[in-house]
Amino acid sequence: MADIITITRKTLETDITIDFCLDGKGRARIDTGVGFMDHMLTLFTVHGFFDMEIAARGDTHVDYHHTVEDVGICLGQAISEACGKLDGMRRYGNAAIPMDEALAEVHVDLCKRPYIVFNIPFTKEKIGDFDTELFEEFFRAVAVNAGITLHVNVRYGNNAHHMIEAVFKAFGRALNQASETDPGITGVLSSKGRL
Repeated sequence: MADIITITRKTLETDITIDFCLDGKGRARIDTGVGFMDHMLTLFTVHGFFDMEIAARGDTHVDYHHTVEDVGICLGQAISEACGKLDGMRRYGNAAIPMDEALAEVHVDLCKRPYIVFNIPFTKEKIGDFDTELFEEFFRAVAVNAGITLHVNVRYGNNAHHMIEAVFKAFGRALNQASETDPGITGVLSSKGRL
């Protein structure tokens, strides 16, 4: 049976629990109190073939920033713990996903060296009541806490919803690919012998 990683975070601003399974079936039960993030995280889970449950409450009466960032922190920690020492894992993953007029590319390196490149030419500051600038905060929190190098690029697109939807699907696919084990890899995939 695949391991389920549970991460909890409770602050004066948020209260979050995530159950995450790297080797899942694409089952999602997401309730962050931020509807648009629920939709995006469900897409990530389904297209990455993970299993994930999130129960989160935050000070959304202020804005969505604390909840979105703290969910990213928890997800990053869950990914780090699920990947463990990275023994036998392919390490690299990438995906290009179209969504109507938009094309997103995500590249992942499970390297224990957090870094993010984030290039999304949003043409709108909001999707509904959600600030598009929060997506960079979310992905930075994931990358730092997962210890991954993450490149997020939208090559083109006009509709902000389509652009970010393609990104979350691509992130799921790229992480799934990077975390697959390969019988030809002994230990970690590095010429140094360690990461």
